[in-house]
Amino acid sequence: MVINTNIAALDAANDLNQSNSALNASLARLSTGSQLVTAADNPAGLAESISLNAQIGQTNAANGNVSNAISFLQTQDGYLQQVGAALDQMASLAVEAQDGTISSTQAQDYQKEFAALGSYISATALQTFNGVSLFSSAGLSVTTDGSGTPYVTGYVALGAGNYSTAVQADISTSTGAVTALSDVTAAISTLGTDRASVGAAEERLQYTGQALTVLATNLTAANSQISDVDVASESTKFAKEQILVQSGTAMLAQANQNPQNVLKLIENL
Repeated sequence: MVINTNIAALDAANDLNQSNSALNASLARLSTGSQLVTAADNPAGLAESISLNAQIGQTNAANGNVSNAISFLQTQDGYLQQVGAALDQMASLAVEAQDGTISSTQAQDYQKEFAALGSYISATALQTFNGVSLFSSAGLSVTTDGSGTPYVTGYVALGAGNYSTAVQADISTSTGAVTALSDVTAAISTLGTDRASVGAAEERLQYTGQALTVLATNLTAANSQISDVDVASESTKFAKEQILVQSGTAMLAQANQNPQNVLKLIENL
């Protein structure tokens, strides 16, 4: 029996320190909701979680790009619908202008309306979406995944080709009206092709957006398995460590009392 070195107390203190560290770690996990409070908690898991978080952010950003592109295409198609209505009216005017019973003055009236509708189409060709031309000579480039892979939609050259020819036609004469009708009919055919192209691009991007949403959800679920704490399990562990700390404290106090037994030997001298 010795006084200077209390092995029992040292062992009890060591066990208490370990229990106290485990209790503090459990408390930190419960308070933050994360298993990865420090890098030492799970170094490999932390590295994987960082990578997953980056992928989640990139995927959500790509989904935002896709959503904006869909809005762009919907706006584009909305304008094209109105252009279609204008072309239909221009075709009707071109037919009416071929009526041999109207005077030249009346034919000029038809031409005024025809030209006004043409000007509307020409003005529409200059419209923009957030500063980006809706009807430029280049397709819209959209990043459709987290790696930056681009998808380029088809473009609608509203200010060129058959559209340009149609809006410049003149129906003030019967002969001109015949030519104008042919030009407007060609523009209507082009419009049908362009709207189909816009619709196909919009449909593709809608599917892409849905896929990106599913991907982001699953990446988030995978990251949650690594980083999020299981509160039920951790609460049980926390309660266990609390008991160990309390019992360790009591046993340390008891171990510190053991050297007092030496006094009994001294008293008997």
